[in-house]
Amino acid sequence: MLNGRKIVLGVSGGIAAFKSCELVSQLKKHGAQVRVVLTRHACEFVPPLSFETLSGNPAYTDGQDRRYEIGHVALAKWADAMVVAPATASILAKAACGIADDLLSTTLVANAAPVLFAPAMNAAMWRNPATQANLETLRGRGAHFVGPETGFLACGDADVGRMSEPEQIVAALDALLAPKRSDLAGRTVLVTAGPTVERIDPVRFITNRSTGKMGYAIAEAAAARGAKVILASGPVSLSAPKDVLFVPVESSAQLCEAVLHHAEGADAVIQAAAPADFTPDVFSEHKIKKTGDALTLTLKPTTDIAAALGRRKRPGQVLVAFAAETQNLVENARSKMVRKNADLVVANDVTRPGAGFGADTNIVTLVTKDACRELPQLSKREVADAILDEVSALWSSDPCDTAK
Repeated sequence: MLNGRKIVLGVSGGIAAFKSCELVSQLKKHGAQVRVVLTRHACEFVPPLSFETLSGNPAYTDGQDRRYEIGHVALAKWADAMVVAPATASILAKAACGIADDLLSTTLVANAAPVLFAPAMNAAMWRNPATQANLETLRGRGAHFVGPETGFLACGDADVGRMSEPEQIVAALDALLAPKRSDLAGRTVLVTAGPTVERIDPVRFITNRSTGKMGYAIAEAAAARGAKVILASGPVSLSAPKDVLFVPVESSAQLCEAVLHHAEGADAVIQAAAPADFTPDVFSEHKIKKTGDALTLTLKPTTDIAAALGRRKRPGQVLVAFAAETQNLVENARSKMVRKNADLVVANDVTRPGAGFGADTNIVTLVTKDACRELPQLSKREVADAILDEVSALWSSDPCDTAK
């Protein structure tokens, strides 16, 4: 969605400005053209040359005549969207009040393109009634926001106020600029995401490398297309997407219970989570002490959630399974489709660069009973929309689907 898009990135003066360098890199990877505008205080955290090097364009700052050759009006006209990251309390106040006393605030006033703010500030500043009023003013004028997140702040507190991670900002911008669709209105989509945690004792556990990025992208895309979305997620570092019913789980047993409960009313179940196949046979109430001897850990199989869903599938319901493979991709995907009674298997070779756990992109093959379609390397949001397109096509071809 961002390929070829022209993005003006405003960087205001906060410690999170260093993250904006990675944000520029992420935007460039997605094919966007980026021009960066820095406030005077932002230049004290990150030199303009860093942004020039990363973006391949001049960085625009106050007090440099050559930078004003384009000017705030021309920058605003050039932009398909503006992103302000970090957005300090000061720049939010200026934007809300229409104050135009530097290049960034002047560009915001002249801008008519969508604006995405990524707030970053101390928790007390975030909760200040003046800041909250400014947020409401900006929202009322159509501005969009991502974050802030909860975590350790520069002041040493663990609280709300951290700027969202660059990949979260990119995903939010991608969704903002995506063509508006409502083809899933009236549908209920259940999505699973992330790993599960199988506890050995109060300290140790078994888990896997799933980050939840693919499942969260699917949930966001389905909500953006009008669906009622339920997201059952294992422990991940991502914020719950807006406009979804968020169901946090920890263990595979908890995920199974949540999925079987919510699947009863779902038109589609998209199983992007990576639940554990095994769990400790016995949980130790106390930490297992190291004795110098070998430790034997007995594991027992967990409930096969996909198979359980397959046995309960009702007419018109679409089940989507995922297959993370290292060989025989399509063959293994078709086998899984039969075993789980799935309608679509999203298969990916996790050994390929740009695919698999933790990546912001994916390379998948969509396997149905009658077809097999390999997609090129795409952002996970683009993959999410491709999966939903396939689900929509399955609904359209199903004579048992009563919601058509």
